[in-house]
Amino acid sequence: METWVLLSVGAAFFQTLRFVLQKQLAAVTLSTGGATFARFFYSVPLILALLAGYLAVNRLQLPEMNATFWGFALIGGLGQVLATLCVVALFKLRNFAVGITFKNTEVMQTAVVGLVVLNEGVSWAVLGAIFIGLIGVLVLSDTPERTGDWRKRIFNRAAGLGLLSGFLFGISGVCYRGASLEIASDDAALRAIVTLAAVSTAQLIGMGIWLSLRQPGQIAKVIAARRTAGLIGITSMAGSLCWFTAFTLQNAAIVKAVGQVELIFSLLASLILFNERLHKQEVLGIALIALSVLALIL
Repeated sequence: METWVLLSVGAAFFQTLRFVLQKQLAAVTLSTGGATFARFFYSVPLILALLAGYLAVNRLQLPEMNATFWGFALIGGLGQVLATLCVVALFKLRNFAVGITFKNTEVMQTAVVGLVVLNEGVSWAVLGAIFIGLIGVLVLSDTPERTGDWRKRIFNRAAGLGLLSGFLFGISGVCYRGASLEIASDDAALRAIVTLAAVSTAQLIGMGIWLSLRQPGQIAKVIAARRTAGLIGITSMAGSLCWFTAFTLQNAAIVKAVGQVELIFSLLASLILFNERLHKQEVLGIALIALSVLALIL
């Protein structure tokens, strides 16, 4: 099995763990912004230490990062922050597995963004798989109660947050690949770590300033919740490192497609950890999106 496939599966696993922890913090301790900030606050020191160690062990110099690199990195970083805010907010409206599935429409949207931004196109077979996934999204977006006007049931806030998060994650994935390709090095791991360090540091600074101005008490709460928030930092670093390295090696849309194994991880978390019951149409929607993902992988 190719390295990028293993990295994509590993990234999905660590990302599921991170979202589990963020859901718990957002429910009882932190605001949506605080739960999002926690991942950067505790992961950035680890990432910078990893970068310093990698450069020292391999006797390498920090590669040059041009304006195009920073453009991709900053746009991708902003997209990821906004996407994470949407996902954490979504957890308060629908259960964990459904929230993650909405978020995972990013694989379809990443294909479109990749074509526009990096000119990395997809085949008609991929477009067919995307169409199946879109049907699954419509099924999933319907409210379990199925009461009231159908337009209000399908076009609701939860569906909007989920689709928006997928779009923003798609932008971030494509931009991260674009940034890593701007680094003049044949070392894929170095390009991934440098890109991750640059993006994460910018996200930490940006979110720190925003929280200080809008929710000043949240930073103190993030520090107070260091046991769980610290685990968010560790899982965030591990997942991001896997994603960034995979993006360096392969088309972002294909990486995201394999990463949809996160659906299985999130379903297990929803049932086992949160004791959340899935309704029949939610299972059907998840199944259709999973079928779409499988078709994309094949």
